[in-house]
Amino acid sequence: MALYTYKKKDNSPRKKAINYFSYLALVVGSFLLFWSFYPIISSELYSHLFLKKNFQTPITDNEDASALNQANSILGIFNIFSNNLRDYTQASLWFPSRPQTNSFSNVNVKEYFLSIPKLNISDAKVVVGGEDLTKSLIHYLPQSLPGEYGNVVIFGHSTLRQLYNVKDYKTIFTYLSSLEKGDTIIIKLGDIKYYYEVFSILIVKPSDVSVLEQKKDASYLTLVTCEPPGTWWERLVIKAKLKLL
Repeated sequence: MALYTYKKKDNSPRKKAINYFSYLALVVGSFLLFWSFYPIISSELYSHLFLKKNFQTPITDNEDASALNQANSILGIFNIFSNNLRDYTQASLWFPSRPQTNSFSNVNVKEYFLSIPKLNISDAKVVVGGEDLTKSLIHYLPQSLPGEYGNVVIFGHSTLRQLYNVKDYKTIFTYLSSLEKGDTIIIKLGDIKYYYEVFSILIVKPSDVSVLEQKKDASYLTLVTCEPPGTWWERLVIKAKLKLL
């Protein structure tokens, strides 16, 4: 019986081509995987390292005290591993404990326009008390108008950055996290323009309805989108205050 066997190595061009193709496929696959998950990973790192969750919700954390406990069993929960069936193009689902159906307002303006020069957003339509985030931004729970004392809260959809289109309302707020303190947001209501200056950037849970509260000591603007982009896990909140020109 032979103690050793020798096998001639296949160095044919065909074999080399197969090896090179395998390595190339592995590299391309790894790159595509990283490209898909990078926006989520980077947003999570940014939110945990640089943004402070300094709002406290007045809503109890006890699920037994809320009818949402039963609804969550059907629709899915705000857990990253949940198979969540909610349609987040509907504004009222972003903060389930504060639906717009319970809102009563004397605001008689139907729409106005929002611009963010830094993000190249120009005259995006804002529908007052609307619901469909695929067709416009939504002024949620309207109690006051831009320029008035109070808190104007505007929702806008976001998605993975690879799918971003500034003209598409389903992706318009994807780069909202790029704003910094001191940046300008412009609201055009009729022939009047109001200039707001960003002073706070934070991330909150969907149960944290404190960001929707009215304040009557000044004119505030609050922009909200889902965070990380393309998920429903948390809410990115940009708060701005009217600049006195």
